[in-house]
Amino acid sequence: MSSNTRFMLCAVGIFSFYFLFGILQERITRGKYGEEEERFTFSLALVFCLCIGNYLYAKVMAGFSSSPGTDSTPTTYYAIAAFTYLTAMVSSNKALLWVNYPTQVIGKSCKPIPVMILGVLFGGKRYPLLKYLFVLLIVSGVALFMYKPKSSTTDDVTSSLIGSGELLLILSLLCDGLTGAVQERMKSEHKTKSAPMMINMNFWSVIFLGTALVLTGELWEFYQFAFIKHPGILLEIPLLALASALGQYFIFMCVSDFGPLPCSIITTTRKFFTVLFSVIIFGTILAGHQWIGVALVFSGLFLDAKFGKGRSEKPPTQKP
Repeated sequence: MSSNTRFMLCAVGIFSFYFLFGILQERITRGKYGEEEERFTFSLALVFCLCIGNYLYAKVMAGFSSSPGTDSTPTTYYAIAAFTYLTAMVSSNKALLWVNYPTQVIGKSCKPIPVMILGVLFGGKRYPLLKYLFVLLIVSGVALFMYKPKSSTTDDVTSSLIGSGELLLILSLLCDGLTGAVQERMKSEHKTKSAPMMINMNFWSVIFLGTALVLTGELWEFYQFAFIKHPGILLEIPLLALASALGQYFIFMCVSDFGPLPCSIITTTRKFFTVLFSVIIFGTILAGHQWIGVALVFSGLFLDAKFGKGRSEKPPTQKP
């Protein structure tokens, strides 16, 4: 297989499976089930299922590895990264109860912002001026997209700029940044490989979520909803987990064969088409200023992926 053909395969795989993932996620979390039109509100259970799928996928892929090697990463790092990782996922999924999927995608596109802030404050990193400009462009676009004109008929808390959905997205972004900071330590201190990182992070995520499901009683409620009232959802959740795992597979293939820059460009354009198709399929109405915000966000992300890395962006020096 030629290099160009393999690159196109990666692009088509990422576009296809993450587009399917986005559609299934919104269909599950914003759909109405049964005559009573019940909503699926079990975010912990949904992320629990996804983590199990990711764990099984990582174990299978690790089995094909020709040189598994040894892993010296402390368990504490894996546990902390898993906690912040699953908190970000749960918050992001829970936010869909108050915001639509395009809003969630745009909000999650701000992931470089907390990563940059935590890198400067705690990682000792320095970034080129262009990167700061591109991040400012992203922030401006998100602020414009999230802006809601004040209604003259409502004066309660729900009419404010920041609602429950937006607060959950902010929490998700913060946890994304913390996860990235811990993973940077894994790589710099222990040279942790992707396979053990994915296996152990998802293992601890399953442990944490399983405990939370039992303590909160959501496990029994999810069982009644999925197995008793609406068993049809049991076909949608495995499809969601499969789409997530296969999408990750093509991302890892792209990073391994072509590097992170081409992969970033693919995933950036994929997010744009995810928003566009979600708007078309689900009939979500975006105002004119929100479309301008979309353009600013994805322009900033694309320019950052293309020109945001410079000589001044260096990891902290590790002392022996």
